[in-house]
Amino acid sequence: MDHSATATALAPLLAVTLIAYLIAVFWLSFAVRGRVQDNEDFLVAGRRLPLSLAWATLLATWFGAGTVLTAADEVREGGLQRAALDPFGAGICLLLAGLLFAGPLWRMGLLTVSDFFRRRFGPRAELLSALVLVPSYFGWIAAQLVALAGLLELIFGLDPAAGILISAGVAMGYTLIGGMWSVTLTDAIQIALVLGGLAVLTVLVVAELGGGSPAAGLARLAGDTPREMLLPLPVGSAAEIVGWLGILAVGALGNLPGQDLLQRVFASRSAAVARGACLVAGGLYLSFGLLPLVLGLSGRLLVPDGVEQSILPALAGMFLAPVPAVIFVLALVSAVLSTLDSAILSPSGVLAQNVLPRWSRAPALALNRWSVVGVTAASVAMAFAGEDAYSLLEDAYELPLVGLFVPLALGLYRPPGREAPALAAMGVGAGLWVLHYALGWDSFLKPWLPWPVPGSLAITACSLAAYLGAGGWRRDDGEAARA
Repeated sequence: MDHSATATALAPLLAVTLIAYLIAVFWLSFAVRGRVQDNEDFLVAGRRLPLSLAWATLLATWFGAGTVLTAADEVREGGLQRAALDPFGAGICLLLAGLLFAGPLWRMGLLTVSDFFRRRFGPRAELLSALVLVPSYFGWIAAQLVALAGLLELIFGLDPAAGILISAGVAMGYTLIGGMWSVTLTDAIQIALVLGGLAVLTVLVVAELGGGSPAAGLARLAGDTPREMLLPLPVGSAAEIVGWLGILAVGALGNLPGQDLLQRVFASRSAAVARGACLVAGGLYLSFGLLPLVLGLSGRLLVPDGVEQSILPALAGMFLAPVPAVIFVLALVSAVLSTLDSAILSPSGVLAQNVLPRWSRAPALALNRWSVVGVTAASVAMAFAGEDAYSLLEDAYELPLVGLFVPLALGLYRPPGREAPALAAMGVGAGLWVLHYALGWDSFLKPWLPWPVPGSLAITACSLAAYLGAGGWRRDDGEAARA
């Protein structure tokens, strides 16, 4: 089947549907803008989100291009081992957040992650944490922009550069209007489209594999797929296993200090809601995250090797009637937009709350909105740099892990104390990461070590050593009193 011809035939109907959908999104954003009266409303929806909205916006934030599009393509090419980062690592991260972090952090009454570092360690730690956190989102946002531009190119033949600009403009636009309220309410609609579309497509594709029977299709998938591709863990050398664990650690721990995750914790109306939202979202993430993996493996058997486009749109064109196909593509667009808006708002809030007030006396809401524009522009620039979506996604996870995880985890469960350990941990972790990234080393101290050691694990260990070495194991009562 000519998938490009199918996409072209659907283009007029899809264009009308997308325009109507975007009109509805902007209408909803304008409808809730009256709820944004101050900085707290813009950043954390006035701390009023119930469980139903809290878990929905949290799940929608992460269930984007990495899970729906890119992970399916990676698994189609290399098997379930390629899913260590997403969805396995990301799903585990949400569960850990609910079990260990959400309750204590909610009770602190914070607006941003960097507020935590100011409370626990002081203003210099606040600023350094913001400088580590904010740039880490540019790659995450760029990954979504690249994925959505590729989808628009497939359907409409739109130039990728124009697709990136249009995608960024749409997500930035409705985020500016209503802040966290716009993001949350649109996320709830978008995640319903995403999960429903994935479920329908998976059932149809697996049934096709089984000659009309989903059960027979799963049996064929298990029987015809090479055994090594069905194993989520590598079975080769120790170096391969350690490398896989390094990727899993990036996914499972890297976003625990992330503003996009913790912003939804802060926006919940109680500590119990914050914990429950993380646990529900984590369970659903791991459950529904399996569907793109099944589709990716199914694509190996159903789609010719010569088809280079992303596997999910190809399967939708093959097995969905025109109207369901349009709805599924709309679900893919929703998946990316729901991640984009949250990822844009998160670093913008850190800039406006923890960095810009040091040099500007502008109103907090104005700083937030200008920060949204600045973060979007920086992310567009990174998208034009030509990195592929999956490497951008992986890079975006690493910096918070190596720079912020250690002082966040230890600072949360120990009494507030000295500033030096946090500064040392952040400086060593971020500094080593930047060094490795700049030199193109894909393992820790690559030229000097005889075997590859995952940089994510080794640099985080160095961050821990710096924290303890600077006195993080003891409390300075004089400095702790300031908290």
